[in-house]
Amino acid sequence: MRSSFVLLSALGLAVPVSAQRPSGPERCGAGIPASEVRAYVGLPSGNVFCPLVADPKEMRSFLSYLVEDKSVDSIENVGSVGVSDAFGLARWGANARDDGVQLSIEGAIFAQFDLGSSSYDLINADYLVGVPLTIRRGPVSGRLRAYHQSSHLGDELLLRRGQNPQRENISFEAADFILSIDAVALRLYGGGEYIFNRLPKDLEHYIAHGGAEFRPAAELLRWGRIGFLRFIAAVDLKASQQQDYDPSVSARVGFEINRSFSGELPARSWSILFELYRGPSPYGQFFRQKIQFIGVGAHFAL
Repeated sequence: MRSSFVLLSALGLAVPVSAQRPSGPERCGAGIPASEVRAYVGLPSGNVFCPLVADPKEMRSFLSYLVEDKSVDSIENVGSVGVSDAFGLARWGANARDDGVQLSIEGAIFAQFDLGSSSYDLINADYLVGVPLTIRRGPVSGRLRAYHQSSHLGDELLLRRGQNPQRENISFEAADFILSIDAVALRLYGGGEYIFNRLPKDLEHYIAHGGAEFRPAAELLRWGRIGFLRFIAAVDLKASQQQDYDPSVSARVGFEINRSFSGELPARSWSILFELYRGPSPYGQFFRQKIQFIGVGAHFAL
């Protein structure tokens, strides 16, 4: 089979173009640098588990504009913001590219703002911190995580005249597990979550979680060193005991941009995604309500 070659000016080496096209976790902006393929690495770069594209509470940074129907307190135009980061503590068993077991720490803030108010009033803020253990062996990957979440109602919303939003004193710890398998361009995943040490006490324990992602390797467009553009689509389903297992549906479709892979960890990917959601509110203070929205956002992988 004939191979095309490109010149890596930084290294002065010619390598096949096929080596520039990432597969597995590199395709989603994760992966292991070539210099860290060994039995143990302290404070490693990258990861072996790809973030879940359509999960509203996935640890990622984003900025979205949402138009809500059946909205929270008649608020229709919402700005949704997430700020997140993760730090690898240790990785073991990376004897092959992409494989390994990694322990990390991660945190995020998710906030929503009323864009129809003069000062863009804060609606809700969720604070999350977690310790994930991720693993990959070939096309199979998984994440076992313990995390804490606390949620807070926006002060401006509480002070509005003529409205009396019900504040929930919501705070809990949870453990979740996701098992994922890559089948060429398709990714399937499933698992569940158990909530404990919870407030309010009537917050139920169990959540089933699953979904699918379509991320083809084919490049639609390339911009030199900026990277290449690729189509991406995903759907995420959650069914909680709290809502009698009536599932929420989160779907996202759009385009992802990754920098070319060059033997070390690729630059963080980012994407422009059209979003649709229907089900129990993912906003902590309003978890008893059901909402639906459509929107568009810019998302940035860890």
